[in-house]
Amino acid sequence: MSTNPLSFYMRQPKIYIRLPSNGQYWGPGSLDITENGEYPVYSMTAKDELALKVPDALMNGQAVVDVIQHCIPNIKNGWACPNLDLDTILIAIRLATYGEMMSTPINIGDLELEYQVDLRVIMDTLQNQIGWDPAVVINNELTVFVKPLTYKHVSYAAIQAFETQKIMNVVNDEKMSEEQKIQLFKESFNKMTSATLGTIVNSIDKIESVHGSTSDPEHIKEFIDNIDKEIYSKIEQHLTALREQNTIKPMRVAVTPEMVEQGITQEILEIPITFDPSTFFA
Repeated sequence: MSTNPLSFYMRQPKIYIRLPSNGQYWGPGSLDITENGEYPVYSMTAKDELALKVPDALMNGQAVVDVIQHCIPNIKNGWACPNLDLDTILIAIRLATYGEMMSTPINIGDLELEYQVDLRVIMDTLQNQIGWDPAVVINNELTVFVKPLTYKHVSYAAIQAFETQKIMNVVNDEKMSEEQKIQLFKESFNKMTSATLGTIVNSIDKIESVHGSTSDPEHIKEFIDNIDKEIYSKIEQHLTALREQNTIKPMRVAVTPEMVEQGITQEILEIPITFDPSTFFA
């Protein structure tokens, strides 16, 4: 094939990033690991932007996976992306496409303002704060090793939560009989319980004990279904602590004179930073 004379105008890497996971916790063949640990990030194309406007593709996560793989070619399977790396990847793609600054809304009482966030600052914060302690020592006989959820598991959990919320909205329908409401509530509760336990199971990499070790998902599921609450609570609390540690904290910013003119009396504001793909790339 002849060389396309227009290739000079096609995308080139805009930035390079390091993944907080350092390439760990990715499934076999899902990430083409580089020698120096840095990965090129390309800007989105018009096709990528259009994909992120399809509601169904956003809901099931396919649009996000396609964009991740297209903008970071070293990622071969976006579904296998550890949640540990997801925010860094999304920020990098937005930064490469639209630049360093991003407007984020601030709601204080009846006031609705916007603040310009520097994504480079958030990227630096992520690189410095993220860490992963995999070992949950239950006792001197039993240790559970946990791993970050993949984007596939995160998407599934989000869909389950959405479906549960839909059921709860239906239950509030006054035209529905009490028997129907009880049945729907029971189904919703069972789904929610199953999803919660499934999240814990999917977060366990392996379990070591004096009686043997296993990384078999079926063995791990049976273990979670049949352990005492004390053991379950230790695992859950460890995962909660890791999730809080690796969540982007609200930005603390000084109130500007323009904000004071609009009635804000505080000196410092905390601005929550969220990365919902449906609005983050808008």
